[in-house]
Amino acid sequence: MFYWVMKRIFLGPAIKLLFRPWVKGLDNIPAQGAAIIASNHLSFSDSIFMPLMVRRPVVFLAKSEYFTGTGIKGRLTAAFFRLTNQLPMDRSGGAASAASLNAGMEVLNAGGLLGIYPEGTRSPDGRMYRGKVGVARLALQAGVPVIPVAMIGTDKVQPIGKRLPNIRRIGMIFGEPLDFSQFREQAEDRTVQRTVTDEIMSSLLRLSGQEYVDEYAAVVKLRLAGKPGEAKAAAEPLAAPVAAEGEFVLDTGAGSPAAGPPDVEDDAGTTAAG
Repeated sequence: MFYWVMKRIFLGPAIKLLFRPWVKGLDNIPAQGAAIIASNHLSFSDSIFMPLMVRRPVVFLAKSEYFTGTGIKGRLTAAFFRLTNQLPMDRSGGAASAASLNAGMEVLNAGGLLGIYPEGTRSPDGRMYRGKVGVARLALQAGVPVIPVAMIGTDKVQPIGKRLPNIRRIGMIFGEPLDFSQFREQAEDRTVQRTVTDEIMSSLLRLSGQEYVDEYAAVVKLRLAGKPGEAKAAAEPLAAPVAAEGEFVLDTGAGSPAAGPPDVEDDAGTTAAG
């Protein structure tokens, strides 16, 4: 109820009036049935603008820090995220990240729309970075289409570090659904996961017109923050699917013919906003 009231009566009309969002391809989102909406990630406000324009509720995996804040502001932020259909995504790796992905799988199994940022974190400079294969694993495991959406201009509305947004027009372009059902039986194959992820990112790149960087955004952020020693962890795998149960478990990168050394493997599950 809170989600509907905020979207239809309070937050939605105000945002549409102020930011005058333009939208293309909205009909590419199915009227019913499960699907993943995979978006580029330019701003914190992406998770607000995009769901407002989609007729159906969209559940996002949002970074767990939004749910654990202290003080009045932290509690209000946590309450807002919970009441607006956001799910906490633990990005620390291992069992915690696997449990977060399972929550996303439950949304898809229930026939809902799951919002994901394949880059894993906001772009530090407006360019598009390498996608993480969590989106592919979820899509293949659940057997659902992926709808790419390009957010346009949201980085100018609310740049990283800016609390109050700039009032200016933003846009979004929804691409045609991507069907990966032919790879359903190869959901655990790392080469297939990488291929599917790269196809999703290529679609996003065509829609957004961004410059592409073949590097993980999380690694770049750590380097810019003067923490190059932590960059390795940002690119390691977190979780892999268990086909028989549709759940995710810790993956060390061993035992798969397509797996590379752990220090160059994908982060397989960091699909949260952040």
